[in-house]
Amino acid sequence: QVQLVESGGGLVQPGGSLRLSCAASGSIFNIVTMGWYRQAPGKERELVARITRVGPTNYADSVKGRFTISGDSAKKTVYLQMNSLKPEDTAVYYCSIVGSGATGQWYHPWGQGTQVTVSS
Repeated sequence: QVQLVESGGGLVQPGGSLRLSCAASGSIFNIVTMGWYRQAPGKERELVARITRVGPTNYADSVKGRFTISGDSAKKTVYLQMNSLKPEDTAVYYCSIVGSGATGQWYHPWGQGTQVTVSS
């Protein structure tokens, strides 16, 4: 069993910054992909940023140049630094980590989400 817990969300003014963190607990040891997604009310969940161990970092076009994803596989933690926040960034942000356990089983858990609200 693997569980992800996000933190760092909140209410910020346009142009402000937030740093989200997501820590995994449980039997996941080999991290392949770490990603952040978001979902606004009435909309589908969308990819915000993703980092893998074998490929380049991917960002949604809407956040390029403003958001930075980073991860620490040893600590099983992924971060999302969000700068120059805009009202349209308002959403619930979810983290997801893809990896395997000690016996080779694969996991793709989702966090419960953390609310980010950008408003003046």
